[in-house]
Amino acid sequence: MTETSRDIATELLDAALMHVPFDGWSETAFKAAIADVDVAPALARGLFPRGAIDLAAAFHRRGDDAMVAALAAQDLSERRFRDQVALAVRLRLELIEDKEAVRRGVTLFALPMHAPEGAKLIWGTADRIWTGLGDGSRDINWYTKRATLAGVYSSTVLYWLGDDSLDNQATWAFLDRRIDDVMQIEKVKAQVRKAPGVARMMKGAEAVLSRIKPPKPRRGDLPGGWTAPR
Repeated sequence: MTETSRDIATELLDAALMHVPFDGWSETAFKAAIADVDVAPALARGLFPRGAIDLAAAFHRRGDDAMVAALAAQDLSERRFRDQVALAVRLRLELIEDKEAVRRGVTLFALPMHAPEGAKLIWGTADRIWTGLGDGSRDINWYTKRATLAGVYSSTVLYWLGDDSLDNQATWAFLDRRIDDVMQIEKVKAQVRKAPGVARMMKGAEAVLSRIKPPKPRRGDLPGGWTAPR
């Protein structure tokens, strides 16, 4: 089998996962994966220029891919929307096979120099959940929905990492409470809009915010840009 016919990126990620529990998402784990897969270091570096950081990001995106596929297979027609969101987050965590790899990733992306990358990945997860649920917002709500869900997801992950309850029941209860908190905020906002003297002010603010649009998808034929393999 030639290198061009192999999915070397996937092989490297799978190999790295064997070392991450001991070495974290580190250069040591990256080099060990290269040795295990037996590929040229230059080729591995071409696929993952930042080494283990790109591997950790690819691992996270792999989880997002699995969640999207599992969510698409669900019958959501009779579920309340808040339950659809809870299901998506729950699927995202239940499909993780290596909890320690996630723990090591959280540690990596908590470092100041890597925190922006971690925030980007969490935002990406929230975006894929909303997109998978058919979100059609094209204004400021596109941003607020993802920002809110990113907060719910990240706090739930941290709780899940320390959860030793049977079948993670404590985590799912925590998730439900966080989503209920968000729903309460939405109810308060709706009540505020109806308050005397506030409706006109809110209407003006919303008219301004409605001009904010989500980013447009980049055309695939445009030059420049690169995404690490998943």
